[in-house]
Amino acid sequence: MWNYEKRLQYPVNIKTPNAKIAQIIMSQYGGPDGEMGASMRYLSQRFTMPNRKAMGVLNDIGTEELAHLEMVSTIVHQLTKNLSMEEIECSGFAPYYVDHTVGIWPQSAGGVPFNACEFQSKGDPITDLHENLAAEQKARTTYDNILRLVKDPDVIDPIRFLRAREVVHYQRFGEALRTVQDELDFKNFYAFNPSFDMPAKCSCDSCK
Repeated sequence: MWNYEKRLQYPVNIKTPNAKIAQIIMSQYGGPDGEMGASMRYLSQRFTMPNRKAMGVLNDIGTEELAHLEMVSTIVHQLTKNLSMEEIECSGFAPYYVDHTVGIWPQSAGGVPFNACEFQSKGDPITDLHENLAAEQKARTTYDNILRLVKDPDVIDPIRFLRAREVVHYQRFGEALRTVQDELDFKNFYAFNPSFDMPAKCSCDSCK
């Protein structure tokens, strides 16, 4: 159960529309390392996470990623509203405009549509948490790249906030991973896993 608070996690107030910038930032809406994939990844993984603390981290961060999805879509909306046809054509926004007008639709900066292959849910706590650590670093790198390309301070401000939260998420997933590892068999999990590595006992009559 979620309670929706009718305000953005961090304010977005962009004064100058710019379709070129919108096409770049759109990747953090529905791109390979964007907020849509992040929210679906963590909220899917939480169901099979055996450690309650780690499950709580997945639920918390997955929920926050939904708030980040809202922020990114607001940025894209403010960058594309009230554009003239000339601005749309000159900015290279025309192909998107033909399909979606200025509606918010999940795709990467390169125009690849979002799909469920953008996120993983493996059901193994170690695998999933390592996946999440990598995902947060990839999202942080994407925001770094956006900050290198964008000059508008009204856009830079919320993007810096989003980047900072990726760093915090990375730290929290690191803590969750250590919590899960502390509960593993004292023998190295990767070197010895009884359910896989012990020889199976034959049940045929000759071996009894």
